[in-house]
Parts: sequence; C-alpha cells; structure tokens
Amino acid sequence: MHQMQVAGAEKLVESIVEHLRGEVTPAIYCLDRIGELGEDLTAKGIRVVSLDRRPGLDLSVARRLATEIRRDSIQVIHAHQYTPFFYAALARLIGRGGFRIIFTEHGRHFPDIVSWRRRWINRLLLAGQAAEVNACSVFSCRALVALDGFGGRAPQVIRNGVAASRYRCELDRALACRQLGLRVDRRYVSAIARFHPVKDHRTLVQGFAVVARQLDDTDLLLAGGGALQGEIEALAGELGCRERVRFLGVLEDVRPVLWVSDVFCLTSLSEAASLTILEAMASGLPV
Repeated sequence: MHQMQVAGAEKLVESIVEHLRGEVTPAIYCLDRIGELGEDLTAKGIRVVSLDRRPGLDLSVARRLATEIRRDSIQVIHAHQYTPFFYAALARLIGRGGFRIIFTEHGRHFPDIVSWRRRWINRLLLAGQAAEVNACSVFSCRALVALDGFGGRAPQVIRNGVAASRYRCELDRALACRQLGLRVDRRYVSAIARFHPVKDHRTLVQGFAVVARQLDDTDLLLAGGGALQGEIEALAGELGCRERVRFLGVLEDVRPVLWVSDVFCLTSLSEAASLTILEAMASGLPV
C-alpha cells in the first residue's frame, strides 16, 4: 500500500486481513507511512511496516521491500494500486522471484496521464512480474490496458462490493442524530471522503452554498480527514454557509451519518467504484 489511511482501498485491505486471519499470516508494507488504520491493525497484532519512501523514484524502497519479504517468508504479495505494484515488481526482480504478485488497480488520477516510458517499461518488463492483474471496475481495467500497457493478458474485473445487510438502518433517526450531535428537525446532505484534491470538496461546498440560500432547514455533513480540511472550512466561511456545514472528522463507523441523511453526494473528479456510494445505496439513500 501507499499508506494505511482511512480511505476506500485501505478499508478493503483491512477487511481482507481481518477475514483471512487464521488462514494466512498477513503483513502490510506501506511505502510512505503506517497511517491511522495501520496503527489500529498494529494494536491488533498485525505486522505493519513503513518503508519510508523518499520523494520521487526511490529505488532503495525495492531493496528494503525485498528484505522484508524474505524476512517474513512471504509467498504472495497483493499490490494495491500501481506504485506499490511497481516497487513489488522491482523487489521480485532483485530477489529473482520467490513470491507471486497480484496487482489490483483501484481509482485513477485526474487527469489520467501516463508517460510513454512507464507504458513501455510495463509492457517489456514489469507486467510479466504479475501472476494476476485485476481492477475494481471496468473503467480502471480499461485504463490499465489502454494507458498502462497491461494488454498482454487482459486484466480481470473484480467489482467492489459491500455487505448490504450491514447498512440496513439499526437505529431510529432521532437516536442516530443524538449520537452525532445533530438536530432531528433538520435535513442533511452527506459526503464521506478524505479531504484530497481528487475528491473536489470545493465544488460540493460551492453547490451547497446555493442550496443553503434557498433551504433554511438543510445542512451539509462532511465526514473524513485530510490536509485540505482547513481550506474547505475557510471556503464555507467565505461563501456564508460555515454554520450550515458540519465537519464530523474521521469516523470509525459511518453508518449513523448515512442513516440520518436525506441525500448522499460525491463530487470527485475521478472514481473507480466508490465504496461510499455503494454504502449509501445499501442504506437506501439517493446519490
């Protein structure tokens, strides 16, 4: 992984680890830092390692990763997203095999620009290091072939999913509102996303400012954390709707947010198969 922060792909990894404990001995290697979810998993006895990648191309990460893989006697590496796959493939080349790689592509950047060097390195060298390649949506799968050069053997689509029964409302709305410190007589638009440029909270807040001027009984709920939160709070202030936008922070359980909401909204510039949209749909919310 890049890091085990609170986000969609990372929550999937957490779920995989928890479901397969007892069948496999898991270890999680993070290129950049352990992250909040990584700290939680460490506390549960899961081995989580930060490789402390330096900015730019850091070939020493591949050597450190190869060392960690040998130390842990790893047989299969599941690389989530392209950069973790890149370093896992280099580690396999350095170690001359010894483990298999599964590469899963999740979301894509916007704009989705891939250099010709990356495309040809994938075609000639790295793609062959993967035993299996898959993506969580048709959109991401097509990008792997058309942009990244993984066309030799067509990647599989293994669609994201959530356990729908988990999102059926277990609390009445009044109790869920009390848990979140919200008023039961208000209507709520909710968004669950980390504060990152690709999630484009600016468009969401600008749109809500229009709604707020027309509907006195409606507020915006934003769940998540990230470096851009302060910027979005300031924007809401500039647009005159700061008191109508509730910043809920990073929540261990987002279901009460969905249960009190009337509408779910996501304004991302790029998404593959958003888990938060699936969770909202499973909760019966219009999106």
